Amino acid sequence: MADLAPEHFLWDVDGRVAVIRLDRPERKNPLTFDSYAELRDTFRDLVYATDIDVVVLASNGANFCSGGDVHDIIGPLVGMDMAGLLAFTRMTGDLVKAIIGCGKPVIAAVDGTCVGAGAILAMAADMRLATPAARTAFLFTRVGLAGCDMGACAILPRIIGQGRAAELLYTGRTMTADEGERWGFWNRLVDADQLDGAAMELASGLAAGPTFAHGITKTQLNQEWSMGLEQAIEAEAQAQAICMQTRDFERAYHAFVDKQRPVFEGN
Repeated sequence: MADLAPEHFLWDVDGRVAVIRLDRPERKNPLTFDSYAELRDTFRDLVYATDIDVVVLASNGANFCSGGDVHDIIGPLVGMDMAGLLAFTRMTGDLVKAIIGCGKPVIAAVDGTCVGAGAILAMAADMRLATPAARTAFLFTRVGLAGCDMGACAILPRIIGQGRAAELLYTGRTMTADEGERWGFWNRLVDADQLDGAAMELASGLAAGPTFAHGITKTQLNQEWSMGLEQAIEAEAQAQAICMQTRDFERAYHAFVDKQRPVFEGN
């Protein structure tokens, strides 16, 4: 997928890391019907990509994403019937499912505005870096909607806890960068001029690791939400046995014996 040429967002590949940026910086990078759909399809295709191992959702023009475009999305939604509305909300939810199901670690690198569906994109990532200027809001109630959008009521409490998630989803208030780091939403804060470098350093480190095993880790992190403890332990036993059959596991053993650093190949 290195040669992908999307119409509605920027796509760059550095080694085995793909970087996605929404490309409307003059409006703080809002989403449109088309960008939603193209992002969904791209993450679905990443399941089968053999040349991409990690994805970075990056900021553009000192902002991450301002949510759904007021004119291109919100306005048309007001005039839709129930069938059209449900088709739209299912499509947006499918984007989150595609990010979760893409089989590759996803890192959000957030600067500035990160609200509405933009906050959901950050939430759906596996890891999140932000600058002190990051301002995050799940502001659906502020436009007369419920806070339960695109999986927010399921995923956000697992990241920051039920009470804190409830506060953000009921009030739609802005979570500061310091709050987000303290609550565990952000893995860490970095200065704006270091954000892209920090995200790429993290992504490149993952891409140099046992990427087949990373895919198993992502699968188990998500599937075990709905498992009991005994089921989870058995699922992990089977998953780890699969990883023990990989050449990367063998490479790591021989490297240890030879007192060398293993070179993983993702198989």
